[in-house]
Amino acid sequence: MNIVKIGGIEFGGGKLILLAGPCVLEGYERSLMIGRRIKEIAERLNIPYIFKASFDKANRSSIKSYRGPGMVEGLKILADIKRELNVPIVTDIHETYQAAPVAEVADILQIPAFLCRQTDLLVAAAKTGKVVNVKKAQFLSARDMINVVEKLRAGGTEKILLTERGTSFGYNNLVVDMRGLPIMRGFNCPVIFDGTHSVQLPGGAGTSSGGQREFVEPLVRAAVAVGVDGLFLEVHDNPAEGLSDGANMIPLDKLEKLLVNALKIHEAHLLKS
Repeated sequence: MNIVKIGGIEFGGGKLILLAGPCVLEGYERSLMIGRRIKEIAERLNIPYIFKASFDKANRSSIKSYRGPGMVEGLKILADIKRELNVPIVTDIHETYQAAPVAEVADILQIPAFLCRQTDLLVAAAKTGKVVNVKKAQFLSARDMINVVEKLRAGGTEKILLTERGTSFGYNNLVVDMRGLPIMRGFNCPVIFDGTHSVQLPGGAGTSSGGQREFVEPLVRAAVAVGVDGLFLEVHDNPAEGLSDGANMIPLDKLEKLLVNALKIHEAHLLKS
């Protein structure tokens, strides 16, 4: 397994890493508050923590949906949160021109699932020298992701993370094929499980996506038992008020129990392996 380092955090080194935060930036104060409370939980459980939030959700279902503050204002907010919490940052990029400026703030550039085959975007992210986390597309098999990995390597990086976030199963539904986790780890890349997008119902609410958050914890437990290097979770203090993905985000007050159970399974998996 190729170990991917961000400061003192090592993906693939045996620790379960947490990437968590609101789906989209909802202003500085609320986003910071969510990040601070997640960090407190992570520190209690000795879990390395990376703050996540998008400055722009360019693939919302409706033109009327909230997308975020945009790149310029969003990067200012992310930089302030990074400085205040003293944790690494992960955020999405959607266009090649965004790679370089976002890399000045973010420690991980994330490629959204719908864009994971966009060669120019992958190469631009790779060339920044930052860690690149690619969400596996809902329409791809796990084995198809080797082509994504090879594009990134051709762009000059081995700092590659791959994230499972469910596969399309008919209209407005996703399923998780747990076989994909060891398949993608077989590419010598650390693998992350996205527990909240995996329960999304894409476009299921007509002008927005629905979700089934009651399945987040069982899917997280299953993924950790199979073997992953990190968990990606969208978290909110009041998901009903969330401006994006509220239906599948985890309430802050439920996060610690989920992580405690995941850690027990992770430790058992390490002993077995």
